[in-house]
Amino acid sequence: MNHEMTYTPEEIEALIDERKLVEVRDFLKELNEADIAQFLSELSPEKQPIVFRILPKELAADSFAHLDSDVQESLIVAFSDKELHYVIDNLYLDDTVDMIEEMPANVVKRILKNTDEHTRNEINELLKYPEDSAGSIMTTEYIRLEEQMTVEQAFARIRQVGVDKETIYTCYVTNPKKELLGTVTVKELLLADYSQTIQEIMETNLIYAETLEDQEHVTHVFEKYDFLALPVVDNEKRLVGIITFDDVIDIIQEENTEDIEVMAAITPTDTPYIKEGVFETYKKRIPWLLLLMISATFTGAIITHYETALGAYVVLTAYIPMLMDTGGNAGSQASMSIIRSISMDEIHFKDIFRIQGKEFLVALLVGTTLAVANFVKLILLDRVAIIIALVICLTLICTVVVAKFVGCTLPMLAKKVGFDPAVMASPFITTIVDALSLIIYFQFASHLLHITA
Repeated sequence: MNHEMTYTPEEIEALIDERKLVEVRDFLKELNEADIAQFLSELSPEKQPIVFRILPKELAADSFAHLDSDVQESLIVAFSDKELHYVIDNLYLDDTVDMIEEMPANVVKRILKNTDEHTRNEINELLKYPEDSAGSIMTTEYIRLEEQMTVEQAFARIRQVGVDKETIYTCYVTNPKKELLGTVTVKELLLADYSQTIQEIMETNLIYAETLEDQEHVTHVFEKYDFLALPVVDNEKRLVGIITFDDVIDIIQEENTEDIEVMAAITPTDTPYIKEGVFETYKKRIPWLLLLMISATFTGAIITHYETALGAYVVLTAYIPMLMDTGGNAGSQASMSIIRSISMDEIHFKDIFRIQGKEFLVALLVGTTLAVANFVKLILLDRVAIIIALVICLTLICTVVVAKFVGCTLPMLAKKVGFDPAVMASPFITTIVDALSLIIYFQFASHLLHITA
């Protein structure tokens, strides 16, 4: 068999139809489990159980964790109890919990039925933690050492229990009450003398998460300290689990996706776009669009209120889109910068006046530059009266200042009161700034051109 040969999912299905299962198995078993999972996902549902069953058992179980929840559910329905028990038994506990959270009740019942009592109790404990908390994403499968152990005894413990643990690189030192005392890495163990005790070499300057801490805070800890794993303790500082970097990568992806959808005025969901139905996509988008449409009627009301000014100086109408767009863009620049800084934990509410001061100075520079460039264009190209150009350019400066003030302030206030700052992104900022820019525009027009609303 030439293992460099590659097949498409369609060719794999053709081989299955021809009963060339050995050829399929020999090809797939040379792949990484994540690639196998991708292959399985692209096969028709009736072919997926066939391919899964011809794989070596351990490789099949490892691949199962990489599958999307809908494929996992389809396979679980097709599994015998014996097959299901083997797969669940070979999954890490956090992967099992993640899977259960995505499954319907009847499938969850069958999964729990095919786990041993100890595993079932641990699953139920993890499921009790609030969604998006550190406790909900941790695993209880870690290496625990005791401080009086020698390095030699520590290696014996790792060899004894390490095969079932999610990571063995970092080991955790506890007392009989399971209170976290320190950490030690396998590198430190390898470089130490076998007769040394764990107490002599362990790191006692501990950084950990508490079970109820938000998962987003956990990602900041990993980013700051470059951890591979982070211990999780309860309110009595007892070690209850660890969070590994692969789970943190998933969290970062989820959080970024959620922020992008919220900033685009879309209700976030966990369903991939390609697997989402038309009606589901409609339900995600229409509430926000209705809300923004209703809020946008304020701009129409403002224009109607100042129709006298527009009637006297029709030329003013031509520059409304430019002023509104510039204000919206300026506000979006500020809001995006602030939202990103909040998500990276770079700024806090106590910094709000410093941020507003900085954005005010930036807005003055930006607004003045845009106004000067626009003034030249208005006089030389559009050939409008100087007084009209002055109205437009003064409005431009004030609009940019207001837009950047609104753009930097609203996300900070949203975070302070417990809302997602991403909600205060482009659509809302733009709607608010549009209304304010029109009010500013017509106020300047009314006073400088001596017209009344």
